[in-house]
Amino acid sequence: MQINYPATAEQWGVWEISLKGRTEGNPFTDYPVAGVFTSKNETKRTEGFYDGNGIYKVRFMPSFAETYTFTITGDCLEAPVSGSFTVEPAKDENHGPVRVCGDYHFAYADGKPYYPVGTTCYVWTLQPEDVQEETLHELSNGYFNKIRFCVFPKHYDFNFKDPITFPYEGTPCSTEGMTRDNFMGFKPDNPGNHWDFTRFNPVHFQNMEHRIRQLMDMGIEADIIVFHPYDRWGFSEMSAADDERYVRYLIARFAAYRNVWWSMANEYDILKKKTIADWERIASLFCTYDPYCRLRSIHNCLAFYDYTAPWITHCCIQRQDVYKCAELTDEYRVRYHKPVILDEIAYEGDLPHGWGNISGKELVRRFWEATVRGGYAGHGETYLQDDGVIWWSHGGPMHGESQERLRFLHSILEKTPGVGLKHIAMNWDDDAAAAENGAFYYLLYFGLNRPSFREYDFGEEPYVVEVIDTWEMTTNVLGIFRGKVKIPLPGKEYMALRIYRPEPECEKN
Repeated sequence: MQINYPATAEQWGVWEISLKGRTEGNPFTDYPVAGVFTSKNETKRTEGFYDGNGIYKVRFMPSFAETYTFTITGDCLEAPVSGSFTVEPAKDENHGPVRVCGDYHFAYADGKPYYPVGTTCYVWTLQPEDVQEETLHELSNGYFNKIRFCVFPKHYDFNFKDPITFPYEGTPCSTEGMTRDNFMGFKPDNPGNHWDFTRFNPVHFQNMEHRIRQLMDMGIEADIIVFHPYDRWGFSEMSAADDERYVRYLIARFAAYRNVWWSMANEYDILKKKTIADWERIASLFCTYDPYCRLRSIHNCLAFYDYTAPWITHCCIQRQDVYKCAELTDEYRVRYHKPVILDEIAYEGDLPHGWGNISGKELVRRFWEATVRGGYAGHGETYLQDDGVIWWSHGGPMHGESQERLRFLHSILEKTPGVGLKHIAMNWDDDAAAAENGAFYYLLYFGLNRPSFREYDFGEEPYVVEVIDTWEMTTNVLGIFRGKVKIPLPGKEYMALRIYRPEPECEKN
């Protein structure tokens, strides 16, 4: 029997065993395979998967730097396979998977705070390879540390081309001679679709996991959208049995990557063939079969899901009002008592749709508004290009102004003492946040207001005051102040103040 596996692994890395097995019948359904992994501190069972060409794989993420033993079993094998491997400590840039920290924030497994500044590229892994590489080049600039994208292809405005691969064996409906008008009339149950939902296309998933691994190496979380409604191929209307087979295949292939998150759906409430009971059933599959309990949520179009559901780890929210979105962040925190990520608050761009034509300044303002209310926001870019490649769906090169400012915001968040911010009451016409852990640290944001000065009473203790221009990306340290002070401001929009207690050495100087 042909067996391949490494003798060592990295803590929170991906260890994989590859085995040659049976090919008769349908290997995707006829021969389940699984592994049990045991160390001093943990025992986990993981399901494996068929990867085509007679190869079965089982993947595992070790959480501890110690020796592990394993046993692989399955009908695809002549006999169980056992062995061991050594796990080495995580390297400097490997902080482990992200988890909820406290009630409203996130941290990596090693305790380092995680402040999500995410973007959306729905089907970037389904574009031609040169576009995928352009996307990774943009992401390498460090603008974002999370990206939302789909497993299934997307059928919607500016997205009428077939993907480079499909997730199942079979053939799609013909699009020859189609115009935009009758493209929009396609139905998911179109008789031109011929899929075998019991046979996955490994090439489709191999490319996705290759990109997930590249994102992981770049420190970017992969927020995987499991279902969505924009479909002419029939993937949004599979049976419950097909859904379960698909979900378990996703978990087996992707869950071992520490940067994976699960989003049950994009705009769950317009998938007309699925009920709340269906979503609860699908979520229960992730709770049952994902041995690592990756972060889980579900995204709305109009109607919010009940984010108090115990399987949901954080809120994944699309705005419900044309104007109000980030301004409601603290209300959502109170309502759901979980981290709030506003993953869709309209996109910087120039599309005819209202969700896709706000300015970069407005998008950055919404990010800051969400931040000082103790939550997080998501980016998107929708500038129409002659070649039809739009970041929000395809990736490729970026053309907007917001991404540099969002990287700057993240650099501000990284200096928060402890983990996370919470909204506090200050002046009625500005928004302010303080460090959640009670440290003497405040971040005030004036948004559209343009004060020329502010007056504060710091009492007897000293405070450092910094003026932040959130658009020009500058920080000006005004000095250390006590008592009643008048803080000069430039009378511009999009300004902020950072006020905090100095280090003792700084005060002496």
